[in-house]
Amino acid sequence: MKRKIRLLSLVFAFVLILSACGSGSGEVVNIYNWGEYIDKDLLDMFEDETGISVKYDNFTTNEDMYVMLKNSNVAYDVIVPSDYMIERMVNEGMLQKIDFNNIPNYKNIDDTFKQQAYDPNDEYSVPYFWGTLGIVYNTDLVDEEITSWDALWDEKYSGQIIMMDSSRDALGISLVRLGYSLNSRDKDELVQARDELIKQKSLVRAYQMDETKDLMVNGEAALAVMYSGDAALAMSEADNLKYVIPKEGSNIFLDAMVIPANAQNKENAEAWINFMSDVDHSAQNAMIGYSTPISASKEKLPSEFKDNLAAYPAQDDIKDLEVFQDPSDMVDLYDSYWQEVKSH
Repeated sequence: MKRKIRLLSLVFAFVLILSACGSGSGEVVNIYNWGEYIDKDLLDMFEDETGISVKYDNFTTNEDMYVMLKNSNVAYDVIVPSDYMIERMVNEGMLQKIDFNNIPNYKNIDDTFKQQAYDPNDEYSVPYFWGTLGIVYNTDLVDEEITSWDALWDEKYSGQIIMMDSSRDALGISLVRLGYSLNSRDKDELVQARDELIKQKSLVRAYQMDETKDLMVNGEAALAVMYSGDAALAMSEADNLKYVIPKEGSNIFLDAMVIPANAQNKENAEAWINFMSDVDHSAQNAMIGYSTPISASKEKLPSEFKDNLAAYPAQDDIKDLEVFQDPSDMVDLYDSYWQEVKSH
């Protein structure tokens, strides 16, 4: 009997050891990122180099990501929100500070992308990609040069317009088109922006996100609102596409890697952030079309990427663009107005 008990104790101890090895003691990192936002070969490279296995999930919008994390017990180790959402999550205690002693590759990040308003002391985030919001149009279906957001309200393109399925981006576009800040907190201005989107709805073919690139490459729509990285990749696949930042202004965004407060594998998260901040790894990642925050990585890109003005626009084209700020107590209003647009 004593031998049986001792054997059972050894088996139980062995099971505990195996369980600990698989539960985040140094062998896993859980990542939550945008769809179509990484060269997936890098996942395998990281596993090979570190012995840390990667569990990787996607979200569609900042708001979807926030709601999921806020209302569940799911623990991710690294997430990649945008500027304004990072600000909100810091304010709500949803993120923890990064130990930059574990991120030696942070030195590679251009100073331009450091000390941003959403993280002024560079404590919570490491830049991942940046870009702009604009219009991609098909020159076979559009016989004019597109320069204004007004094109998305032009009846001659009825049924040929794709809008973003994102409250912040859609309302921001409508606000800027009306001459207001995309960070407006004025209720009258927001009502006007909502009403213009309601007027536009009958012209819109679809409200989409990740699917838009393929539709434009296949010539299935005339105009689409797209992030610059998706636009750059689409243009590399179809030479009849153009990208423009409308004259009224737009959004310039910065997405960054952060560590949630409830992360179970913080050191593994920092290993991942350091890996992605390597010059060669960032260059490889930038081949998906989005803009690297590391100049040395950009210089390693083929000319069709580093010279693409959608991904790397001239300074004069972006100097007056706005960064989204945390709407804070306006979030419910934004969401309700967007639901009114979509359900109208």
